[in-house]
Amino acid sequence: MSTTATSGRTQTINGVRLYYEEHGTGIPILCIHGAGSTSLAWAEPVEKLARLGRVIAYDRRGCARSERPAHYERTSIAEHADDAAALLDALGATPAVVIGRSYGATVATDLALRYPDHVRALVLLEGDASREDAPAVAAWVGALTERLRAVAAQDGVEAVAKALITDVAGESAWLAFPEEIRRLLESNGPAILAELQGEWWLNADAAALATVRQPTLLVAAADSPAEFREPVHALQAMLPNTRTALVEGGHLIDPAAPEVLAFVGKVRGQP
Repeated sequence: MSTTATSGRTQTINGVRLYYEEHGTGIPILCIHGAGSTSLAWAEPVEKLARLGRVIAYDRRGCARSERPAHYERTSIAEHADDAAALLDALGATPAVVIGRSYGATVATDLALRYPDHVRALVLLEGDASREDAPAVAAWVGALTERLRAVAAQDGVEAVAKALITDVAGESAWLAFPEEIRRLLESNGPAILAELQGEWWLNADAAALATVRQPTLLVAAADSPAEFREPVHALQAMLPNTRTALVEGGHLIDPAAPEVLAFVGKVRGQP
C-alpha cells in the first residue's frame, strides 16, 4: 500500500485554522495528540500507521502549527472533540479509527460519545475518565496544575512544556525529542495552561459510556505513575467492547506499538 503523504495543509474548523497532514490510503485513521503537544511528535508512528490506512494527523487548536485563538485561557475536551468531528467531516473521512494519547484519548472518547457515526474504532493510550471515576488522577492533575502555574510565574510560559513532560515521563523523554519538536512544545505553554484551566475531564457516566459500541483498545504503560492506571480500569469496566494491553515504557506510549498496529489491522477488515 502506498504511504504517500500530502504536504501540510490547513482547514478552518469552528473558526480556527487547524494544521493537518495526510499519509497513506484506505480507511481513515485520525491521530489526536496529548496536552500541549503536536502531531509532529508522532511522525514515525504515523508512517507505520499509514501502511494500514489513510492517516490524518493534526495539531489541536492552540497547539504548535495550528491557530491559537485570541485570549486562549480556557478550553475543554468537548471543544476539541467538536473540532475533530468537524475536521473529519471537512475531509470526508468518516468513520475513522481514532487514536488518542493522554488528553487526546479523552478527546477521542468524547468524540465517540457525541459523534458515534464518526468513529469506527478507538485506541486510547492512557486517557482519562470522569473526575468521579478517577479521583486519584484528579488529585494528581490538580497538583500538576499548581506546579505548572508556579513554573510559568517563575520561569516564563516557555518553561511549562518541559516541566509537564518531565513530570509525567521523566527528563529523558524531554531530551529524546529533536530540537525542532522541543521548540514547538515550548511555544505550547499557553495551550497547556488553557487545557488544565478548562474542562479536563470526560463528562460521561457509566450509562453514557455503555452506549459506545465501537471496538476499543485501552493501552497502559508499565512505567507510568500508578495513578494513571485508575482511569484505564474505570473505562475497561464501563465500555462494552474493549480489550486491553500493557506496554513497556512510560506515559508517552507509542501510537504505533505492535499491539496498536495489530488492533487497527483487525478492525480495518470489519464493516
